[in-house]
Amino acid sequence: MSERLEPGDTAPAFTLPDADGNEVSLADHKGRKVILYFYPAALTPGCTKQACDFTDNLDLLAGAGYDVIGVSPDEPEKLAKFREKENLRVTLVGDPDKKVLDAYGAYGEKKNYGRTYLGVIRSTIVIDEEGKVERALYNVRATGHVAKIIKDLGV
Repeated sequence: MSERLEPGDTAPAFTLPDADGNEVSLADHKGRKVILYFYPAALTPGCTKQACDFTDNLDLLAGAGYDVIGVSPDEPEKLAKFREKENLRVTLVGDPDKKVLDAYGAYGEKKNYGRTYLGVIRSTIVIDEEGKVERALYNVRATGHVAKIIKDLGV
């Protein structure tokens, strides 16, 4: 488990497969701001709500210069099903070996109903045009989170 990122840190570089199996790299987005959000699993209620909220606000965010990328430990095939079923327009990438999740501090110890286990920590990292962390939000809620980000970013 790695440390959580802080504003001013350089965002870890990554290349991951999207829902169609195409490679998506952070470097592809240089010169644009990126909202990178980490979620536990495609096709689950909370993650669906969050992905739909990002999709519903994608035009607003894109107009303000933000690209949105969702990262989960799912395989591309599951991401494709998720995208089709929910009509998602955000870019979804899979990190089955959890290396990127770990590099961003979005994988670690969680507690639920008194039990401790390793899992994806729902997190959102806002990265500026130069690849620096602008905001690092951990343990965020699936519901209402996108509206809070939009408000906080002044979009």
